[in-house]
Amino acid sequence: MSIELRNVSKKFGPTVAVEGVSFSVADGELMALLGPSGGGKTTVLRMIAGLELPTGGDIFIRGERVNDVPVQQRNIGFVFQSYALFKNMSVFKNIAFGLKVKGWKRREIKQRVMELLRLFGLEGLERRYPHQLSGGQRQRVAIARALAPKPRVLLLDEPFGAVDAKIRQELREWLVKLHHDLNVTTLFVTHDQEEAMEVADRIVIFSRGHLEQIGSPREVYESPINEFVARFIGVMNVLELEVWGGMASLHEIQVPALGLPDGHRLRIGFRPYAVQVSPDLSLYRYLGTLRRTYFLGTMLRLEIELESGLLIRGRITKEEYAQLGLEDGQRISLQIRNYRVLATETGPLEPEIKVAYPAEPSLGENI
Repeated sequence: MSIELRNVSKKFGPTVAVEGVSFSVADGELMALLGPSGGGKTTVLRMIAGLELPTGGDIFIRGERVNDVPVQQRNIGFVFQSYALFKNMSVFKNIAFGLKVKGWKRREIKQRVMELLRLFGLEGLERRYPHQLSGGQRQRVAIARALAPKPRVLLLDEPFGAVDAKIRQELREWLVKLHHDLNVTTLFVTHDQEEAMEVADRIVIFSRGHLEQIGSPREVYESPINEFVARFIGVMNVLELEVWGGMASLHEIQVPALGLPDGHRLRIGFRPYAVQVSPDLSLYRYLGTLRRTYFLGTMLRLEIELESGLLIRGRITKEEYAQLGLEDGQRISLQIRNYRVLATETGPLEPEIKVAYPAEPSLGENI
């Protein structure tokens, strides 16, 4: 393993920022540390870098325990969200800075910097200063500077947070290609679920200082371990139903009660694409009104109000929308094709439920 954390914790005075975190990163892996603000992801990254010391637990890099190893001896490249470029230095000198500190010879420095300029698409910009560059160019210079000394690990703290949406998308694609070409073990912190899903080989999800789940983008989306992950990754409808007479109900929504006694509550969750709609009011189980349609490129998000007033979010392709002839304000029928039974935010999800209804697909399939 390239990096391993064993039961790592961090306190700032009485405040627990990270508690009992354990995970490992394989050689050459591109991993995202994802979570809301205050979740502990940046603190974990800074402890790996050596910028913060763990209160408890151990951190290993290439099998070596580094808890007491100074940051400058860990051979790690770190890129801050603010880039932290030297304003009075040219692009060339910014990239070369770490090499000079490490005592590289002038010829070797020039060769390495020119190599990185070509690799990063920065040729011709070596004499410019940071204020003369675009946000995307500054970010590339910052990463080139971090990679110049050939570190064992590259750490990125919110690497694309300071650029606009179009440049951010370009940088994501560029980072994936760069990682494929260089095969450097890379961890990046982000609070953007889409960014993590698109870029990372695996995702580590944090909340309130705890590691909630680790897995591939598909695993954390399709098989969330608890309600927090289910809500945080993508969009999910969450309903709390009450059990009476063997069924759990919320207004017109009904599902089997799973043997729970009357008066108990059952929480279910389903993704928007699990909602199937039709203009034929006799086709599906529930009736409602399409209140609003949100255009999301190739997909459309539907806001549906059931007859009871309950709001449900659906999602279909723009081709399906046109084929069905839907429009805002129209009455429709709908069904929930599959769902999961949810536990508490910290508890596990129940196994998938498979219940067939007449003339409808089975419920409880993967969402």
